Amino acid sequence: MIKRLPPLNSLRVFESAARHLSFTRAAEELYVTQAAVSHQIKTLEEFLGLKLFKRRNRSLLLTKEGQNYFSDMKDIFSAIQEATDKLLERSEKGALTISLPPSFAIQWLVPRLADFNRQQPDIDVRIKAVDKDEGSLFDDVDVAIYYGKGHWPGLRADKLYQEFLIPLCSPLLLHGEKPLIELSDLAGHTLLHDTSRQEWKQFVKENDISGVNVNHGPIFSHSTMVLQAAAHGQGVALGNNVLAQPELASGRLVAPFDKVLMTDNAFYVVCHEKQADTGRIATFRDWMIARAKQEQEEMLDE
Repeated sequence: MIKRLPPLNSLRVFESAARHLSFTRAAEELYVTQAAVSHQIKTLEEFLGLKLFKRRNRSLLLTKEGQNYFSDMKDIFSAIQEATDKLLERSEKGALTISLPPSFAIQWLVPRLADFNRQQPDIDVRIKAVDKDEGSLFDDVDVAIYYGKGHWPGLRADKLYQEFLIPLCSPLLLHGEKPLIELSDLAGHTLLHDTSRQEWKQFVKENDISGVNVNHGPIFSHSTMVLQAAAHGQGVALGNNVLAQPELASGRLVAPFDKVLMTDNAFYVVCHEKQADTGRIATFRDWMIARAKQEQEEMLDE
């Protein structure tokens, strides 16, 4: 026959109160009221049929039974803490599956993975490229990179990069037969589209550019394809500020104008709320957030 255990929450309160010999300090440690501490101690004493504390001249003392009980409880709580620490240590190692858009994987994450691997050699990263997130994480995914407005119920989402779009082209196109000097010069060039023509339509409208036919030009399903087409001189693209960085840094793409198109979208690192702050998931999240912050600060300093 299984014996009934004492209320576990009351045990936790008792351990804290006995360690501090103070209901007030126990309440502060556990983020509850002093009345709640008193209630839990009373519940435990009623369950045991014994008094565990006695008051003397504004001080709190353990009874003999309370002292013996606390001595045993200390070892039990220490064992629980040790077991928890071991579990968390193991959870900080092993495989980590990351789901993210192909373009972000190719342009941002993969080139930086060596840095993460150096810092965390015990974590094996598995990359899973997906064309579109489902707004929820499947069982085989630990962390994801989502692109959107940051509202995914039940998930922890931390912003990495706010998006803005930049007109980009090959240096050869910039200084070719039809140089790109003014925004109106776009009328003489092919526009390259990412998924739809909506972004170029918005850019042309916001900047009041006339003579530009936004209803022509190839449409690509991935941002990387658009950037590669622009780098090969096939037209002018509206490139994402994050995804275009490798081509801009290498000089394969240049920004002929100082105009940008701001959007409501951003890249977010996403995981289940309950897993966000422990183990290898927290380690990877912290690395991504810190790396993105560092690079944005460096760009502002340039």
